[in-house]
Amino acid sequence: MTTGSSSTSEARSTTGAKSGGGINTFKGQDRALRADRLGTAGLLLSVLAATGPLMVVAGVMPTTFAVMGIVGQPLLFVILGVVLILFSFGYAEMSRHVHNAGAFYAYISRGLGGTAGAGASLVALVAYSALQVGLYGLLGFEVSLLLNAHFEVSVPWWIPSLAGAAIVGFLALMKIDVNARVLGVLLLIEVALVVVFDIAALSEPAKGGVSLAAFNPETLTGAGIGTALCFCIAAFTGFEQAPVYAEETSRPQVVVARVMFLAVTFVALFFAFSSWALTVAAGPDGIVPAAQEHTAGLLFVLTESRLGETFADLMHILLVTGVFAATLSFHNVVSRYAFAMGREGLLPAVFGRTNSASGAPGTGALLQTGISVVVIAAFALTDTKETGDPTAPILRLFTWMGNVGAFGVILLMATASLAVIVFFVRRGAARAQLWRLIASGVAGVSLLVIAGYTAKDFYLLVGAGPDSALRWVLPGIIFLAAAVGLSVGAYLKARKPEAHARIGLGNEAFQLEKAAEEGS
Repeated sequence: MTTGSSSTSEARSTTGAKSGGGINTFKGQDRALRADRLGTAGLLLSVLAATGPLMVVAGVMPTTFAVMGIVGQPLLFVILGVVLILFSFGYAEMSRHVHNAGAFYAYISRGLGGTAGAGASLVALVAYSALQVGLYGLLGFEVSLLLNAHFEVSVPWWIPSLAGAAIVGFLALMKIDVNARVLGVLLLIEVALVVVFDIAALSEPAKGGVSLAAFNPETLTGAGIGTALCFCIAAFTGFEQAPVYAEETSRPQVVVARVMFLAVTFVALFFAFSSWALTVAAGPDGIVPAAQEHTAGLLFVLTESRLGETFADLMHILLVTGVFAATLSFHNVVSRYAFAMGREGLLPAVFGRTNSASGAPGTGALLQTGISVVVIAAFALTDTKETGDPTAPILRLFTWMGNVGAFGVILLMATASLAVIVFFVRRGAARAQLWRLIASGVAGVSLLVIAGYTAKDFYLLVGAGPDSALRWVLPGIIFLAAAVGLSVGAYLKARKPEAHARIGLGNEAFQLEKAAEEGS
């Protein structure tokens, strides 16, 4: 361990002893997230909720089959699972050394410097915010659809979207362990329903019986393979959020790494198995035509034919609650990034405060709720389609924002892989961490390749034409965020070097300052 880390540990033990074990940071209790709120189970359920298992099975998988025409989607999930496990070796090891709600940008700043960290901070804030806001489009459309189907009530999609934003905003101000229980219950129910469908699909396969053809590498040929990777890797988004909660977990040096490996392994196996079950239910030769015919309704058509209309309706309702759970999970992540940035001077200091009652980063939560309402309103005002037409909420708000966010997260993971390597090399630990550094390097290169395909085929991902301005405007949002963040970092380095030196340190910087003051 470095001298700085030892000093930090001493500072923590000193302040902890003087406060009777309570929270006592240099900036005061209102600048600290509450520790020991989450254990392994609570953290695991929180990050898995962001992956939206039912949303992926009902939406991402049929879309990938239909648009890309690739039967081997189950094998893609296995391949991506391997890549992300390789990524997690270095990322998880960093979580043992750095405990900061700023996760991605904290790791990048430790490895590549404060200016790079500042750039990453704004990319993370924009990417996760886009992912979260985009989900309101899907939430609003699904609720509107259910109300019309079961109660014959016609409601514009943006009304349930705004209602969802209000409920999520309220829950985000509560204690994180309360949020974890809400997310956990919703997640377990939707996973159970998908598992029931998977079993039913294998019990009643399409003509030809149970086939493993979807795992044949020969199914992964064709021009659409790169874009299919982009679709599928977006389904994993969420597992990498575990370090965001490091300051709120018990034994973060153990729990965070454990949760990341459990999450990415579960997601890879669950999605590979469920996408295979879809190919079994429709048949390897019939899955692509069926997906093109039914699109997002494929899962419910296959479910109804095997488990009945009532079960299919229940699954549709749980799709709504699953989307809600994912929305809440991303909201919590955005508010914690805003908190970390406010604490370190990358955003106004007001964002670096927590609620005295719940310990939640309240100002950050309110910021994200406000952004959500403004974006929903903007898409609603430009929606000229009839009520029930999914074009605006699905093909615009959900698809545009979702892909912008996923692109940003892919770039952050690739950059973090490089930062991990530099971090340990600079500390003379390259030999001890050699296999982790190799894993990070392989993962980083793989992620850059996927990011390249994402940028090249962005027009396909958002359903636009090759000449559409959207192909560069939407990914340009991420590059603009990076440019602004780097500019802020360069400004701080030139004008406020002390603030620049704190980027990525979080409470460690404040503890060291307090220890220095007490020792002087």
